[in-house]
Amino acid sequence: MTRLSSRLASLHASQIREMMRLAQQVGAINMAQGAPDFPAAAEVKQAAVEAIHADHNQYTVPWGLEALRVAVAEMLGKRYGLRADPASEVTITCGVTEGMVAVLLALLEPGDEVIIVEPAHENYVPAVAFAGGVPRYVPLLPPQFALEPDALAAAVTPRTRFLILNTPHNPTGRVFTREELASVAELAAKHDLVVITDEIYDRLTYHGHEHIAFATLPGMAERTVTCGGISKIHAVTGWRLAYVIAPEALSAGIRKVHDYLTICAPTPFQHAALTALAMPESYYDRIRREFAERRDRLMEAFQAAGIAAEPPQGAYYVLGDVSAWKLGEEATETCRYFIQHVGVATVPGPAFYYGHPEIGRTLLRFAFAKQMSTLDDVAARLERGYARRHRQ
Repeated sequence: MTRLSSRLASLHASQIREMMRLAQQVGAINMAQGAPDFPAAAEVKQAAVEAIHADHNQYTVPWGLEALRVAVAEMLGKRYGLRADPASEVTITCGVTEGMVAVLLALLEPGDEVIIVEPAHENYVPAVAFAGGVPRYVPLLPPQFALEPDALAAAVTPRTRFLILNTPHNPTGRVFTREELASVAELAAKHDLVVITDEIYDRLTYHGHEHIAFATLPGMAERTVTCGGISKIHAVTGWRLAYVIAPEALSAGIRKVHDYLTICAPTPFQHAALTALAMPESYYDRIRREFAERRDRLMEAFQAAGIAAEPPQGAYYVLGDVSAWKLGEEATETCRYFIQHVGVATVPGPAFYYGHPEIGRTLLRFAFAKQMSTLDDVAARLERGYARRHRQ
């Protein structure tokens, strides 16, 4: 009888997709998945339509359309001073998820240890497992979710080779400070670590918080792999478009794996991404303002519904503590209650705390990439649900 790979033994199915599926069954509002319910910019969509009609429908070279790689390199150079050779150091991937898998498959040796700062996106641990690596978890503790240098240092062993870092952070909304990132850089230099960063929310920071590209810190360019993308900020998550920036020697291996995983990212959407990257700064300023308004609306809803949370500094997620609802400490059942009785789908905190699930037992992740009318509906449902709980 055929057996499943042992690599799957420690992995659970995606809780994000599971809660989305349950929401669809009962008509709950999907706050579980980071999928906007508002349209992409008309000119970006039109660019995709025109690319298809222009017959840009065949493979590109595996590492992506040359013009797009150039545009990505120029954008990162202009925004952050991050320098990358589009010919040898930029790879266009099918989302950050595929990019992360390609990076780890290319760079890990079986048994290598990878420090994962958690709560972490649920893709990181499977990616490490697929590559035969061993995760070591460093938790961020609520409510501040600060990055503690001593905890990071304590996680390093002679087998540690990599550290995965996400900023702006999903699911907490933290934007790590220059001082926090400098402590990671110091650790990486001391122990000869490669730092793999997920910076897909780099454009989404609020109220004076600044995203710092990790590779631009002193001495980090040669030991950083940067993952980013356009799908979140441009509300085209289904296009699956991202990029990986790495030194040439590392990129050569990443490109080889990427080629055999997916051949190339979708060609029409690569062409459309040129229009997306050419949008003026005024467009991004407006997007940030609108997301800040969405964030503030959700925080108002939390206050009225007994959910405790720190306002996110970036990205479009927040971890809310629902202890006041008195639903017990089984987070998955709490999520099911919210879906079935409140009409709002979220994700249980332990889905993001692989190594320390007890920390997330009363936490739920809410994604606020929604129209204001949707958030008004969420607010009403949460308030009614909270009132019902306290009448029982």
